[in-house]
Amino acid sequence: MHLRTRKKFSRDVSMDESIGTDKEGNDLTLRDVLGSDPDELERYVGERIEQERLRRHLHVLDAREQKVICLRYGLLDGEEWTQNQIAEYLNISRSYVSRIEARALTKLQHALYPRPKTAPRSHLRVMRSSHPNPSR
Repeated sequence: MHLRTRKKFSRDVSMDESIGTDKEGNDLTLRDVLGSDPDELERYVGERIEQERLRRHLHVLDAREQKVICLRYGLLDGEEWTQNQIAEYLNISRSYVSRIEARALTKLQHALYPRPKTAPRSHLRVMRSSHPNPSR
């Protein structure tokens, strides 16, 4: 009984477990949908994880930056747009799309990979003055 309850709420899913049927009524598994090449599957899962991380940090961007990043990297529907397509859609130049994208990626990089805090300058002065100077 305990095993059935645990399995019901487990997040682990077998690649060979049936997830539905195709048009002919044959069982479909995750392996059928995702493919069986381990490298391809790993790449696919890695991309999805990175897309989800990006989605969780989009709030650091303004509305236009969000739109450009979502279209450029296919975060809305999986279709990645070129800078030219985005420029035409937003009625702005391609070079402006490039600048918006670069600014947005910098903001996302800071949000995703924050740098460790450094010691304040006043603390550094105290540290310098506490060490004897060999030249004196």
